[in-house]
Amino acid sequence: MDRTIPISAEAQAQIFTEARTRNAWSDRKVTDEQVRQIYDLMKWGPTSANCQPARFLFLRTEEAKKKLEPFLMEGNREKTMAAPLVCIIGYDLAFYERLPELFPHTDAKSWFEGNDDLIRETAFRNGTLQGAYLMIAARALGLDCGPMSGFDQDGVNEAFFAGTTVKANWICNIGYGTDENLFERSPRLPFDEAAELL
Repeated sequence: MDRTIPISAEAQAQIFTEARTRNAWSDRKVTDEQVRQIYDLMKWGPTSANCQPARFLFLRTEEAKKKLEPFLMEGNREKTMAAPLVCIIGYDLAFYERLPELFPHTDAKSWFEGNDDLIRETAFRNGTLQGAYLMIAARALGLDCGPMSGFDQDGVNEAFFAGTTVKANWICNIGYGTDENLFERSPRLPFDEAAELL
């Protein structure tokens, strides 16, 4: 494989330029195999010291989604209940315990022990990155995404992560989106307003 050759314009469009945040969903299911394919693709995205702090709860059943519903902002409830798959993306504050296995080149675990600020910053930043990789993987596999952050984080933590070291970060609906309730494409900042070459 020649990694210097760009992926096709069609692939770029599917992942980025033509992909949209979906607010409505067809009744087509997302299979268990597809969920595993999403994870098995996204897990290769880089994280600091290969720390992999993201943890994913994939809610498929009505019971699981109903458990989440009270913690969603009003505008996010209907579309989330209709989505065939809802992923709570969390981050594990005990991620560094796995570093001897995941990053055996050096004693990376010692970088974090006793340093709560560094633990939280690293877990949150890299867990967020992995959530973005999840979206890219889902789109690459032919699925649509509806990411959102409008929810009661404390409530979700208590309902889904109580007694663990995992904290909720954000939520992503996944499935086969429709054009219903699809907003006009919002503008993006041009390069010169968001970036600088030095």
